Amino acid sequence: MRRAKFAISTSLLLAVSFIFGFGWRDVRSGAWPSVGALSELFGRARTTSQAADAVFRNAYNRITSDYIRPVEPKTLKYAGMGGMMAALGDPHTLFLPQEAARAFAEDTQGTLVGIGAKLARDPLGTRVDKVFEGTPAYRAGLRKGDVITGVDGKPVAGKDVDEIVAMVRGEEGKIVKLTVIKPGSAKPVVLSIKRARIVAPTIESQYFADSHVGLMVIYQFAENTPDQFDHELASLEKEDLRGLVIDLRGNPGGLLQSTVEMLSRFVEDKLVVKMRSRDGAEEVARTFSGYRSDGLGVPIIVLVNEDTASAAEIFAGVLHDYRLATIVGEHTYGKASVQNIFSLRDGSSAKVTIARYFLPSGVDIGRRVDEDGLYISGGLQPDIKFVPDPDDPDIKIGDSKHDPQLRKAIDLILAKQPKD
Repeated sequence: MRRAKFAISTSLLLAVSFIFGFGWRDVRSGAWPSVGALSELFGRARTTSQAADAVFRNAYNRITSDYIRPVEPKTLKYAGMGGMMAALGDPHTLFLPQEAARAFAEDTQGTLVGIGAKLARDPLGTRVDKVFEGTPAYRAGLRKGDVITGVDGKPVAGKDVDEIVAMVRGEEGKIVKLTVIKPGSAKPVVLSIKRARIVAPTIESQYFADSHVGLMVIYQFAENTPDQFDHELASLEKEDLRGLVIDLRGNPGGLLQSTVEMLSRFVEDKLVVKMRSRDGAEEVARTFSGYRSDGLGVPIIVLVNEDTASAAEIFAGVLHDYRLATIVGEHTYGKASVQNIFSLRDGSSAKVTIARYFLPSGVDIGRRVDEDGLYISGGLQPDIKFVPDPDDPDIKIGDSKHDPQLRKAIDLILAKQPKD
């Protein structure tokens, strides 16, 4: 009975300690309290003068030395980190364990180890939304519309797409076996694909000759996105380009530096954002000089929705504030904060909100929600609100005839074009 009470008391103390977390100085350096730091909290008179970090150290050392079964110190450390971040109530301040930290770094760098396919949700597992040419997936015969039902012999039905992606990714040069159902075939096939390092396309473009309008879809703002933007734009400008649609729907953001570089293709030496830290200090980001000061010289429409966030909101907002683009679609997410990544000694990292940002107009686009987490206000508001019927079975995103928001954008550009 006494042991049971002790176990319960220890669990409660651990939970409270996790909420308070441990000292930020230890977190930033990746250090962890040593056994020598053990104080005499247990077995001595109760005191109210114990610092929170000392309480945590005491609980940690007591658990590692006396808990009924051995506990991996890293498990406690990661739980403490996660609890500390969660206690802030900020969805953008996160602790990233080693694997998550590695994946995040790959995403922002624009390179990854994988097979070269973009996956989407499907009741049977995951549907292949796109396969990039020249990648291991393409060479192995994986194609758009294929449904992956298993990875290395394990069924994936019911799993989240991110879980399946994590299973598909892995060590460079190693084989991953995918169980695939091809459209029109009931019999699955197994494709063996060797993982490789891939430069992930973050931008795709196409030209619609009937309207002389170019479409540029930006999936995220990674380190290599500005170079890809230049390449795709140069390709479009070889055509009779009379208007450009920039599609940021579903773009979660990325690197502020890449956003600034890309905006420098439109305006020179202009304010991008003003960032304000908790002590009121302000820092600004401005576009560079030396690219092109005349913009693109054609009408620009930016497509957005509620999944357009962070750096993507900055990109759209700056073009709008300088009257270089018209925004069409739905309100954006409203992520008006700036995060910094603090790398820890063991390869994990802490992603911490360090400032709020304001667009050149000075408007606060920060998201506001009710007690149930439902949207109240915030984000960029489109110049032209256009929300298609989500139940329309004929919608094909990126198709100029079957994507209502894209069609609306093209029609707006056509209305601005001089008549031949």
